[in-house]
Amino acid sequence: MSNASPAVVNESSYLTLHYRLAIAGGADLITTFNGTPATLLLGQGQLAPFLEQRLIGLPEGAHETFALSAQEAFGDRNPELIQPVSKATLEENSVPDADYKVGELIEFNAPKGGRFAGVLLEMRDDSALFDFNHPLAGQALQFEVKLISVL
Repeated sequence: MSNASPAVVNESSYLTLHYRLAIAGGADLITTFNGTPATLLLGQGQLAPFLEQRLIGLPEGAHETFALSAQEAFGDRNPELIQPVSKATLEENSVPDADYKVGELIEFNAPKGGRFAGVLLEMRDDSALFDFNHPLAGQALQFEVKLISVL
């Protein structure tokens, strides 16, 4: 009979867990509870840093639910991230002749390298208005986790 206390999550733990991320009081965004548990190595960017922070210090076998305010999750919506993009820039840096629809998340190359993703708000004659906020910005979230094993 072993008296060893359960393993506790640290910044470099390898975890097997079930997790669920949902809009607070609303729909699941992702859940593993209905299927195979996830395995992940902390610190590798597999989970958003604000989610990893909630796992640090939890013992193996823990089943917790965390409420995250918008600020604790993907941040508040920033009106400065709603920007027009000229059609010329869009044509040069995305799929040519694409038939974009309002509400669609569109990814394109940034002029100086890197990638942008924004939701198309409005198509105008010579530009398109995009919202570059994270799609979950301004949303309170719920994070449920059940730690199966901690290595």
